[in-house]
Amino acid sequence: MTRHIGLRLLYSLPALWLIVSMVFLLAHIVPGDPVQQMLGEGARAEDVQQLRHALGLDLPVAVQYERYLTGVVEGNLGESFRFQQPVTSVVLSHYPATLELAIVALFVCAGIGIPAGLLAARRRGTATDHAVGLFTLFGLSVPNFALGPILILVFSVMLGWLPVSGRGGLSHIILPAVTLGAALAAILTRMVRTSVIEELSSDYVRTARAKGLSESGVLFRHAFRNALIPILTILGLQFGTLLAGTIVTETIFSWPGIGRLAVQAIEARDYPLLQGCILLIAVSYVLVNLLTDVVYALVDPRVRFE
Repeated sequence: MTRHIGLRLLYSLPALWLIVSMVFLLAHIVPGDPVQQMLGEGARAEDVQQLRHALGLDLPVAVQYERYLTGVVEGNLGESFRFQQPVTSVVLSHYPATLELAIVALFVCAGIGIPAGLLAARRRGTATDHAVGLFTLFGLSVPNFALGPILILVFSVMLGWLPVSGRGGLSHIILPAVTLGAALAAILTRMVRTSVIEELSSDYVRTARAKGLSESGVLFRHAFRNALIPILTILGLQFGTLLAGTIVTETIFSWPGIGRLAVQAIEARDYPLLQGCILLIAVSYVLVNLLTDVVYALVDPRVRFE
């Protein structure tokens, strides 16, 4: 098992290098001058040239790339143009907010998707099953940038139950978590329904029913337990998607996380900060996949045997 996780981590290094390289190149291709953004349009040419030299932006792109990769290996992500602070400290100060939002959104996703999928599988072909299918279709059809403003209009503006934006107590995280987790809950519902229906048609389930086991016992003790592997797969991938997909949601709700920070870095042409945000999200995605592999081994003994 340890060897398997070590190999997966080793295989992830080329992917991380490719992500870092693509972000570096895209950031330098995007039109705009970060020095001009910092000094303003009325800055003197001498000041612009001096600051560009101080930031190393007058060097060839290949040299900047080499310096950046060397810094990443050494744990130095550079200094943010906008905040004038080390990128590492800036992104780590915003990371807990994104992690908090992603975890709560995952609970929202699992809390809706798993019971709905089990209900649809148990009532296959009935009106309940069709109603759950309609719910999943609605969840898949409405994107985050449309659902967020709708929730704000209804629950914040019209009803006044929840705050519009910002990070505070439980009331502040409800709307962004629901916005982020709704579409993924629809995907999870369909996955749970399909997996459980497949298990319910297996021979061991027919044997359990023939032995007189109740339908609830068949569903939870046998079918659902054996359907956990694909469900864990989609949950692991969804958590990585939540971390990467917070940009729109955090911008809508002014949530002070990595996603909103990345948008601010793009607007300010803050190359080191943008690269740091993307790198942290990529590393988080890799670690989540490794954690999913560990959970596989705990749930399915066949993985430990291999």
